[in-house]
Amino acid sequence: MLRLGAAGVSTVALSRVLSACGGSSSPSSALDGPIDDSMSLVQRWVPDQLGPGVQRLPISLADNAGMLMKGPAELTGRVINYLDDSVVADNLVATRRSLGEGSAPFWVFETAIDAPDIYALVVDGGPSDGASLQVREASNLVVPRPGAPLPGFDTPTFDDHRGVEPMCSRLPEPCPFHDVTLNEALADGRRVVYIIGTPAHCRTGVCSPILEGLIPLGDEFSDTVFVHADVYADKAGTTVAPAVNDLSLTFEPVLFVTDTSGSITHRFEGVWHPDEVRAALS
Repeated sequence: MLRLGAAGVSTVALSRVLSACGGSSSPSSALDGPIDDSMSLVQRWVPDQLGPGVQRLPISLADNAGMLMKGPAELTGRVINYLDDSVVADNLVATRRSLGEGSAPFWVFETAIDAPDIYALVVDGGPSDGASLQVREASNLVVPRPGAPLPGFDTPTFDDHRGVEPMCSRLPEPCPFHDVTLNEALADGRRVVYIIGTPAHCRTGVCSPILEGLIPLGDEFSDTVFVHADVYADKAGTTVAPAVNDLSLTFEPVLFVTDTSGSITHRFEGVWHPDEVRAALS
């Protein structure tokens, strides 16, 4: 996961965070059995954009050499209040997911947390301090969340690149999600899946695999319009594209799912599996 224009990932005890798009892997230390407390939990969510409601908390495992390329089929854990250690959610279960060869596996914990505060996800058998997260007041969040309308934008299309070159950085050819702009998709009266990501700059980590995983879904769900916007306006990746600024994003990739009225029903960020998007659309 790329942090755009951010000096650090967070200021609240997030020392265990590693980049989801970058960083080294550690295949020699990979495991199929239980984790241990010498390992790190890699937060693959956006730490400063969690608001009250259902929290989607994807993690990977790491050691001193980097993220592990294997791991247990299932992890269990709980969420505690960071300040007083009280248990907020218990008996949480996450199943191992993978985006394919070369990508570190991840586990997605989900639970509802409504009270703004600082918490920690503690995984059974893992480090005792867990992975910290902060739920903030909705009024302090700038990126659109479920329940809010998805703002429209004239994203680059095959017919009009709107100053973004390449219009789509997928290689060797652009993805098929550039027939219409996001504005046109939202006016269509169908559901919309809108993804912002930079596949050429993240070929194996996250962005390219998740975009590839969406392409079959575009054929599967004909009642849904899929739109992709790239992160950079230039091939070198030195200028952020207007689509990023439009949503005040400090991170990517991110994916929004809307209903037929344009209201956001789901937001995925950091890393996700195509089956999660399929479930949101089913």
